[in-house]
Amino acid sequence: MSASMLSYILFSCLLLSVQAEHYCGGREIIRYTKRLLVDSSLSCPCRQTAGSSCSCLPIPEPGHELPCFVEGTKHMLKTNMSSKLVLERLYQTFQVQLDRNLCESLPRGDQCQYKTKGTVSEFLNTILTTYQAMNK
Repeated sequence: MSASMLSYILFSCLLLSVQAEHYCGGREIIRYTKRLLVDSSLSCPCRQTAGSSCSCLPIPEPGHELPCFVEGTKHMLKTNMSSKLVLERLYQTFQVQLDRNLCESLPRGDQCQYKTKGTVSEFLNTILTTYQAMNK
């Protein structure tokens, strides 16, 4: 292997690692979130009673979006909502971003902190507005 080939490979690896740090998956997250918002089963109100079939999900405080998005989508998966495949992809994307410290433009707290909980639709709209703002 020539020295120029080795330097090209090292440069390519460096470029990929720098791109990975900035990768937020904004377009995919926006697409998945919009698809979930169209789902009619998400329209029920948030009731914090144990017998409610609807979910009350954390509306994150600034700087704690990513851990709350992980927590909220994980909860949505447990409640057997429709659009399971789309939801699974969304959850996995958030989890990878959190685990690998990706997406520098999204401030990251270690844990989900919130003052209020909202409906699934409010939670998804929070995800949507967060990633649309970063994608501009």
